[in-house]
Amino acid sequence: VFLCSLGLSIVRLSPFHPLAQFPGPTIGKITQLWTFWKTLQGYKYLYHKSLHDRYGAYVRIGPNEISVIDAPAVRKILGRGGLEKGRYYESGRHLSTPPSIVCLSGDAHTAKRRLWDHAMTPASIKEYEPLVAARARELVSCLRLRDPQIGIDLVAWVDLFTLDLMGDLAFDSGFKMMENGRDADGLGKRIRWFVKTSNVVGQVPWLIPTIQSVPGVSQIIKDFNSFGQALAKQRVKKVAIGTRDLWYHLADKAGKKATDENSVADGIVAIVAASDTVASTLCSVIWFLLSHPHQYQRLQKELDTAIADGDDPFDAVKHQELHFLRACINETLRLHPPLPSNGTRQIYPSQAGQTIAGRFIPPGTTVSTPAYSLHRNQDYFSPHPDQFLPERWLQGSQFDSHDSSAFLPFSLGPSNCVGQKFARRELSMVLCILFKSFTLRFADGFDAEAWPREMQDFFVVTRGPLYVQLTRR
Repeated sequence: VFLCSLGLSIVRLSPFHPLAQFPGPTIGKITQLWTFWKTLQGYKYLYHKSLHDRYGAYVRIGPNEISVIDAPAVRKILGRGGLEKGRYYESGRHLSTPPSIVCLSGDAHTAKRRLWDHAMTPASIKEYEPLVAARARELVSCLRLRDPQIGIDLVAWVDLFTLDLMGDLAFDSGFKMMENGRDADGLGKRIRWFVKTSNVVGQVPWLIPTIQSVPGVSQIIKDFNSFGQALAKQRVKKVAIGTRDLWYHLADKAGKKATDENSVADGIVAIVAASDTVASTLCSVIWFLLSHPHQYQRLQKELDTAIADGDDPFDAVKHQELHFLRACINETLRLHPPLPSNGTRQIYPSQAGQTIAGRFIPPGTTVSTPAYSLHRNQDYFSPHPDQFLPERWLQGSQFDSHDSSAFLPFSLGPSNCVGQKFARRELSMVLCILFKSFTLRFADGFDAEAWPREMQDFFVVTRGPLYVQLTRR
C-alpha cells in the first residue's frame, strides 16, 4: 500500500502530469481527500479564497481538479456551449429517485428547463407576489409580538418565513411555522443535513454509490428525497385549486402537468431553492446594514421617501425607484453569494481537451468556479474588494468601476438559477416591509463581528444565530 501510494504521489507531482502547468498546494495535488476534509469542516470557500490569493486565477486543488476565477474563462466554462456538469451533482440524488433539473445536462436538461422557465416568467412571478406579501406581513406580525427589550434570533425567524412561503409556493400548503413559532417537524434541519451530506459526498464522486450505501448517509438522503416525494405527489394530485402556484405553472405547452416521476425530483429542488438560498441572503443584507450605520440610514431615507406611511410596501412601481436597496442586495450577493463554491464542471476522459481563455484544460479534469473567490477578485472589484460598498452598483459613484461580467451570484448559462428574478423580487419585498416596520439594531451582548465567521459552506450557506432588537416605527 505504501509503495502504491508513493508511486501515485510521484505521478501526480510529476512535471509531466496533464495539470502540471497549474500551481497549487502539494497536498491538493496528491489527494482529493484534503478538499474533502475542508468541505467537511464547512470552510472550503475560505480555503479556495486563500489559494487564489496565493497562486492566482488558476489553481490546482486536486489531483485532477482546478479552480478558476478568471472571469472570461468562467463565463466560457459555465456559458452556453461550455463544460458539462461534473459527477458532483449526482451526490444529492438517491439511487431510487429520478434525476432533478440540477443533475441533468444536454437535451434532458433543456426539456426540463423549458418547464421551469414557464414557471418563472414575469407574469408567473407576478402571480406569486400575493403569497410573498401575505407571508411577509405574517412575519412582521409575529415579530411585533416579541418583547422589544429582548433580542430575537433573526435567522430562526427568517428560516420559518422562507419555509412557510416555500410550502405555499411549491406545495399549496404552508407549514404554519411562523404561527407556531417553531419548526416542529424539523424540516430546516433535514434540509441542512441533506445539503451537507450531499456536498461532502460530492467531493469524492467516484465513491458516491459506495458512500450512499452506508446506512447513515443513505438514510439522510433517502429521508429527504422521500419527504420531497410526499409533498410533491400530494400537490400534483390536487385538481382545480384557486392558487396559481409553482405546480400550476410547471406544465408543458400542451398544458400537461408534471408527472409523478417529475414531481418527485422537482419537489426536492423546490424545497432547497426556495428556502435556504433566499434566507441566507436576507440575513446577510441585514447584517451588513446594521454593521454599516451610514448605509442603513441612507437606505431608510430612500425607503421613507419612495413609500409613504400607509402606502403599499410591495408596490412594484415604487420598488423601481429603490436604487440603493438594489445596490445593497447586489453587494450582499457579491460578498456573501448564496452558493459560495458552486458545483463543478467537467471534461470527461472520453472527451477532447479544451482551450479556454488561452489555457488548455485536458480530458479528465474537474473544474470549480467558486463565486466567493471570483467576487472578491481585485481584478474585477476595486477598490476594496472585501468591503461592503453598495455605491459600487450606482452609476456615477466614485466606486462604480467594477466589472459586472465577474458578478455571477446565480451562476450563468443554461444551468443558471431559474428562480433568480423571483428571488430578487422576494428579497426586495421582505426587506422593504421589515425596514418600514421596524428600526433594527444588534442585540446587547451579541458579537456581530463574529457572525460571518460562523458561516459554513455546504453548497448552500448555513449560518449561526443573528440576534437583533426591533423597535416599532
